[in-house]
Order: sequence, then structure tokens, then C-alpha cells
Amino acid sequence: MAEAKKAEAEAKSADAEANSAEASAAKELQDVYQQLINDIKTDREEQKAYINELKDDRQHLRKENSDLRERQEQTDETVRQLQREVARNGRLVESMRPFLCGNTGCQVRQLISIAESGDVRQTKNRSKKDEGDYNKKEK
Repeated sequence: MAEAKKAEAEAKSADAEANSAEASAAKELQDVYQQLINDIKTDREEQKAYINELKDDRQHLRKENSDLRERQEQTDETVRQLQREVARNGRLVESMRPFLCGNTGCQVRQLISIAESGDVRQTKNRSKKDEGDYNKKEK
């Protein structure tokens, strides 16, 4: 009987150790799950922070893009104005061409004025004797 009690005590002791080992394993598994949960929470917070950073970057880039488009539109308008001015000056030169004479001593030179619209007007009338033919050679 003593041996039976001893065997029973050893069985209880082994059973207790098994229960203790199971409890310890369950506790370790619970700790692992808890650490996993904490890691997931931390990762999620980092992802939210990264998403917010990306949103801020996107907003900044959109504003910068808008500013660049506005500057591009202003530049385009300036180019169009300059093109109109060049065209207007070209028309003025073309309208002046008949009145230009390369000889500074030419007797038939006329004083003219050019309006903004490109109209050319003679501003000083010369007498008939001052008028001459451009094709005549001066003496």
C-alpha cells in the first residue's frame, strides 16, 4: 500500500507538473499573442502617421502645382502680349516702308507720324518744287 500511495503521489505530482507546464505554456502563448496585438497596434499607428504625412505632402504638391500653373498662365499671357506687340511693330514698319529713303539728303523726304492704329499721316506739306521723283539721282 505504501507503494500504491507513493505511486499515487507521484502520479499526482506528475499531473500537477503537467498542469503547471500547460499553464506555463498557455501563459507564454498569451504573452506572445499580447505582444503580437501590441505590435499590430504600433504598426497601425505608424501607418496612420505615414498616411497623414502623405496627405500633407499631397496637399503641398497640389498647392505647388496650382502655383506653377498660375505662373505658367501669366507667362503665356506675357508671351501673347509680346507677340501682339511684335506684330503691331511689324505692321508699323511695313506702313513706314514707302516713306523711307536711304539718302539723308533726299529732297523728297517727308515728315510723317504713325498712330497707334498703324495709320501713317504726312505731318508737313511740302511745296510742289520740293517734291521730286525718288528715281531721280541727286546732283
